[in-house]
Amino acid sequence: MPFNLGPTELIIVLVIVMILFGVGKLPEIGGAVGKALREFKESQKSDKEKTNKTKDDVANK
Repeated sequence: MPFNLGPTELIIVLVIVMILFGVGKLPEIGGAVGKALREFKESQKSDKEKTNKTKDDVANK
C-alpha cells in the first residue's frame, strides 16, 4: 500500500473525509484524486523515458 497505510488507517481516513466533506462530495473528490494520480504517474513515466533517452544519447557519444 502507498505510504504504508493498512486497511484500518484507510477506513479512518475515509470516515474523516466523509465528516469533513459530506457523502455527496465523495464521488467528485474521488474523481479528482484519481485524475491527479493518473497525471502524476504519466508525468513520472514521461520523465523516466526522457532520462533513459538522455542516458542512451550520452552513452552513444
